[in-house]
Amino acid sequence: MTTNKEILMEIRDLSVEYTTRLGQVSAVDKISFDIYKGEILGLVGESGCGKSTMGKALMRMIQPPGKITGGQIIFDGEDIMTYDDDQMRDFRGRRVSMIFQDPMTSLNPVQRVDEHVIEAIQVHEPETKTETALKRAEKLIQKLGIRKNRMNSYPHQLSGGMRQRVMVGLGLVLNADLIVADEATTSLDVIVEAKLADQLRQIREDFDVSLLVITHNIALVAELSDRVAVMYAGHVVEIADVEPIFDNPLHPYTKGLLDSIPNIKLDEKEVLYKMPGEPPNLTHPPSGCRFHPRCPFAMPICSKYEPDFKEVTPGRQVKCWLYIDHPEKEQATIEVQA
Repeated sequence: MTTNKEILMEIRDLSVEYTTRLGQVSAVDKISFDIYKGEILGLVGESGCGKSTMGKALMRMIQPPGKITGGQIIFDGEDIMTYDDDQMRDFRGRRVSMIFQDPMTSLNPVQRVDEHVIEAIQVHEPETKTETALKRAEKLIQKLGIRKNRMNSYPHQLSGGMRQRVMVGLGLVLNADLIVADEATTSLDVIVEAKLADQLRQIREDFDVSLLVITHNIALVAELSDRVAVMYAGHVVEIADVEPIFDNPLHPYTKGLLDSIPNIKLDEKEVLYKMPGEPPNLTHPPSGCRFHPRCPFAMPICSKYEPDFKEVTPGRQVKCWLYIDHPEKEQATIEVQA
């Protein structure tokens, strides 16, 4: 686990909206958090919560009908929201790279492995000769556990795990500082997934790179991450080191997610917890806290006002009225006690 607290990327009040025939969808709504140098940060939440949109927004890869509508993305002291297209083209790959969910659709089916890696190098370093780029590619691919003779293979000739390692290699070949892994293990079986998780940990150590691991797999996050950020309906509702968040979740949604994990220690008569309700329609999100219609601890204030994302202990932030003082909340407590 990393102990480095030097900030690599600062996300401040970032918002992303999609225009649909039903109205504007607020997929990411004024989110703020930091990514530290050398850490693995897990970003978890239900499908549709905005976590993949967040990952793409960090590389300014949101395409119409989506649009980044506000906020700052500060990387190594510079706000990349001010970059022009040429600067962003250089930024992607060289400073931040992405591993996509399905490598079979991300890799060019008519390019061999060596051609993929050489192309990635020469696009950003046009002065690099093909022979030199090939040597770099071979060295990196072998370090990722792919034999040298597979460099001449096409994507369809590789297993799912090998294709995903090629994607990892494309992310590392330019010595990026941050790799965004968007559901990178979803299409893999559990054995290959475990091997890739081990490899991601080793990559962090060998290349001193930060990783943002976007996933719905809570078990993977528990095994792999240093810190965890939990998303719900376009908001980050809790962020903390991995052990405290699993030992003592503070936000009711985080607790519900963890209680929903199948446990082999459950008694046969015990019923697996099912979180009530459904995620909200983000064209018309609930007033106040977006989780209040499903929350077992909801108070009157929860439907009135949106809570701040507050640091409750050092390094731990929660977006919940249970941990914030407010005059209306205090008045309600007095009336109940009376």
